[in-house]
Amino acid sequence: MRHERTVDVLIVGAGPAGLAAAAALAGTGAGRVEILEREQRAGGIPRHCHHGGFGDAGAARGGPGAGDPSGLPAHRRLPGLRGLGTSGPRYAERCVDAAVRAGATLRTGVTATGWAGPLTLDTTSSTGLERVTARAVVLATGARERPRSARLVPGTRPAGVYTTGELQQDVHLYRRPVGTRAVVVGAEPVAYAALDTLRRAGVEVVAQVTWRPRHETAPWRAAGARLVRGVPLLTGTAVAELTGRGRLSGVRLRHRSGRETHVACDTVVFTGDFVPDHELARRGGVPLAEGTRGPAVDAAFRTALPGVFAAGNLLHAVADAGAVAAEGTAAAAAVRRFLHSGLWPDPGPVVEAAAPLHWVTPNRLAPDGPRPVGGRFLLRATEFLTHPVLVVEQDGRVLHRERTWGRRAPGRTWTLDASWLPRADTGGGPLRVAVERG
Repeated sequence: MRHERTVDVLIVGAGPAGLAAAAALAGTGAGRVEILEREQRAGGIPRHCHHGGFGDAGAARGGPGAGDPSGLPAHRRLPGLRGLGTSGPRYAERCVDAAVRAGATLRTGVTATGWAGPLTLDTTSSTGLERVTARAVVLATGARERPRSARLVPGTRPAGVYTTGELQQDVHLYRRPVGTRAVVVGAEPVAYAALDTLRRAGVEVVAQVTWRPRHETAPWRAAGARLVRGVPLLTGTAVAELTGRGRLSGVRLRHRSGRETHVACDTVVFTGDFVPDHELARRGGVPLAEGTRGPAVDAAFRTALPGVFAAGNLLHAVADAGAVAAEGTAAAAAVRRFLHSGLWPDPGPVVEAAAPLHWVTPNRLAPDGPRPVGGRFLLRATEFLTHPVLVVEQDGRVLHRERTWGRRAPGRTWTLDASWLPRADTGGGPLRVAVERG
């Protein structure tokens, strides 16, 4: 038998985005604000990211925790977290404290299993089954790295195969030994976190491999660069097979030329390749954006379902803790407006990214005119670009042209100025963001 009850705002996910939304809502009289977290401890990915830089404006070390592509100063990201510059676990603790201190109810070990209505969620926990109805729902379920199975890497199924998150949890949370000799698969920002974690665990990293022609976080390096942080970098190289019975004994690598080699190792870490954790959103019928595969939202973080908002890395796998906390705070303001007015405008035209751009977010034009967090759209490309010129078009009209100085890599999120929004037609066709060729 399910116990039924009601709240004003139900937030699913207690990472930086969900906790920031809760802190901003509970602290400003939004009624009963409740956060559900399926893990036993709240805080999200930062809980097992032991590198520093969390809370620093512009820090960019080692993965999804540090740095802030939104460009927001540190004090605007989460109430009570001015100038932290601290480690991930400490940042997570302070995020939790800020939400609870503001008056939000945090429930851990609770999984939202499905929807029983537009704003009603079924949950399960050690205490039993519940059905919770809210006036507004905020989805902040975050993102996850695709494991070896989802990357379709063949071979045996030995121990010693990790994603970055699994590695960090074993090393930092559970203090488990992880091996002696490792290969890191991936050369994007999160790969640095994997390298640092392996070194802290006393593991020798014998190679870092990527199918791309160069390291994604250092696109200015020549394609033939051979060392990154003292580790041999093998570009144009993919893992063709895992070998070993019981424990990993090595990886077979296939180079772009067709040549194959075998590297002996007892540990392999697949890094990056984040995907939004969108299962709950899909179960509720929330339309997903084609590029991000997260919920399609406008600049007010509204999905196509009235009363359902989405924020954080569920929308764009993966941005760092500071950026998603800023989104949580901004989403809270939109939730407050909705609770007060009850208004939910029809979705505006889609905002699409044309190749070689991979995605852009927000990906719906907000009919009532709010701008994205920091006054900028976020986007990502599928290839390396140098000084790209971005063009925004709608129904054959050029609304905006912007040169982006610098080199842009596939694994890095960058921005598009939103000053062109007043020139867009909210009743018109799709808005197309493209890279100007020639």
